[in-house]
Amino acid sequence: MNILIEQFKGFYGKSPAAIAQAPGRLEILGNHTDYNEGFVLSCAVEQVTAFAIAPVAGRICRLKDFRDGSEVSFNLDEIDKPTPKDWSNYVKGVIFELRKKHGIEVGAFDGAILSTVPLSAGMSSSAALEIAACFAFSAVFGIELPKTDWARIGQGVENHYMGVATGLLDQFSSIYGKKDALILSDFRSCEVLRTVSIPHGYVLVVANSMVKHNLVDSEYNVRRRDCESAAAKLHTLDSSVKTLRDVSMVQLENGKNILTHQEYLRAKHVVGEDERVMAGVEYLENGDVEAFGKLLFESHESSKKYFENSTQELDYLVELAKSIPGCIGARLSGGGFGGITIHLVKTGEADAYSVRLSTAFKLQTGVEPEIIKCAIGDGASVKKF
Repeated sequence: MNILIEQFKGFYGKSPAAIAQAPGRLEILGNHTDYNEGFVLSCAVEQVTAFAIAPVAGRICRLKDFRDGSEVSFNLDEIDKPTPKDWSNYVKGVIFELRKKHGIEVGAFDGAILSTVPLSAGMSSSAALEIAACFAFSAVFGIELPKTDWARIGQGVENHYMGVATGLLDQFSSIYGKKDALILSDFRSCEVLRTVSIPHGYVLVVANSMVKHNLVDSEYNVRRRDCESAAAKLHTLDSSVKTLRDVSMVQLENGKNILTHQEYLRAKHVVGEDERVMAGVEYLENGDVEAFGKLLFESHESSKKYFENSTQELDYLVELAKSIPGCIGARLSGGGFGGITIHLVKTGEADAYSVRLSTAFKLQTGVEPEIIKCAIGDGASVKKF
């Protein structure tokens, strides 16, 4: 925050009125379960996006990204559609959603961002920017909304403005994260059920495959349609089925014959993930971290085999995890189609593990992965000046 304040002063010649920060997130278990109204174990990370803002007269907003030096300006009266390949879409989208859904107007401003959340890597840099903008606008323009509504605004940016049918996981984790704990979220009731601690002595190592995933161009929306179609067909057998969250593995197998093969595979992944989330919570609460680690490996295999949202690079990182001492579980995290894997590693072996993982991956692919030891951080916050 302090670095961004000084950079803001240097660029705009004035101090910001407020500065918000929102973290990236890691999906620990519960892949593609959020938009199926299921359960997810996730956490906020200490990597954050900070957003500084000062209100100005008129209708022109200016934005500066101090990470790459880019500058953007836009007119508040001309934001009905996103601009192709423009990072400010995630800020404009927040303004658009506030206007469209809540009838709330945001005034013109000078803004700036600084971020340590990796881009297009599966740690949800977009949600971090959306929520940082939400909290900054809240402070400067006096907008009071419940936290869940702010999460829905961020989701609305993705769904309506950017055209990606994502769930609420990313924004929820960025807002509700708790330091040193995983959060168990129920995406039917849209609430955090409880926090769950990882036993002492383990750390999360994130390996960025350097294959950038772009959910707008990926098959994310196709996967969602397959899940919704499967649930609708299973509803004809059992009227209590509203989404795949309501389907047990036994029900799925019994109804297999009315699904297409692709619908069956997608549903098998999501139903299995919901079961793994609840089993994982039980294992962690009982201190059985080894059993929890096995669930991570099972989750990745399901992504690879049933949901088909993995890549060769992600698969190789997880295979390496099985052969390098210190790791008890690994899986892809996030939407998939590139991005990151997460590795639950014994703290004392994390440095050596990271070096061996990076070296082996580079030898195989010719690409040096980005390796990050992730501490679990708190959710979004804002400070007025």
